[in-house]
Amino acid sequence: MPASLRELRERNRSVKATQKMTRAMELIAASRITKAQAAARAAAPYTRELNAAVSAVAANGNVSHPLTTERDPKRSAILIITSDRGLAGPYSSNVLRLADRLTQTLHDEGREVVVYITGRKGVAYYQYRKRKWVKDWSGFSDKPTYANSDAVADELIARFLAEPEDGGVDEIQVVYTRFESMLVQEPRVRRVLPLKVVQPGEQPAQQQHEVLPQYEFEPSAETVLDALLPLYVRNRIHFYLMQSAASELASKQKAMKAATDNAQDLIKTLTRQYNQARQAKITQEITEIVGGAAALTE
Repeated sequence: MPASLRELRERNRSVKATQKMTRAMELIAASRITKAQAAARAAAPYTRELNAAVSAVAANGNVSHPLTTERDPKRSAILIITSDRGLAGPYSSNVLRLADRLTQTLHDEGREVVVYITGRKGVAYYQYRKRKWVKDWSGFSDKPTYANSDAVADELIARFLAEPEDGGVDEIQVVYTRFESMLVQEPRVRRVLPLKVVQPGEQPAQQQHEVLPQYEFEPSAETVLDALLPLYVRNRIHFYLMQSAASELASKQKAMKAATDNAQDLIKTLTRQYNQARQAKITQEITEIVGGAAALTE
């Protein structure tokens, strides 16, 4: 049965209101992406110098450290970075699917897996499936700060340094979303701990011919490494959170743009249906008037 003129008019008004909301959310996400990219660029010099310092100490100090010591992994920890809110398309679901595949791979290798989660979407996913996780953080998925990343990193470092009988893990991997461009966001897996130290002979060919400076460490290379490695891990976690935040906002912008375009198409369809129904009603009224006048004439 065709919808009445009133129903079509109300539906058209409702879709237009929804379109305004999705358009506003699209513009907000676009502005926040710019801020997230600016924050990442501002942190790049610190990251670059920290990486150089860690590489220098690890390559020239000839010392071993618990955060760089390779182990025979029997228990692995996974940090899953998801969003706090929805309306971001397949952003969180892509990360969770990749985390499920990683978990299954580790189980097939005979490892025990412990899970950490950032974002309410990941928590809801595990709650619905009645799965266990160790700890979660939320409330900052689209705008992480150094305090947030430090809290996550300190928990992971403490778990990595703990003894096996106290629940310690042999490696920590992060599942996050890499921001490639406004159109491409790729979920990835990266191992955070133990750190892989790149020796001078293992560097890329274009860097092997560079003249490296000679270093002297005071009070000792071990002490310098003890101070630098936690900073390096915190910086890595912050980088992954920033990349995921930019990816979340880009996914949200794409989803809201698609919703706005779909709303526009629906408005056109409803407007056409309304005009057709209105024309049919007018034609029916004219026909009734003409028929009534003919009856009176007869």
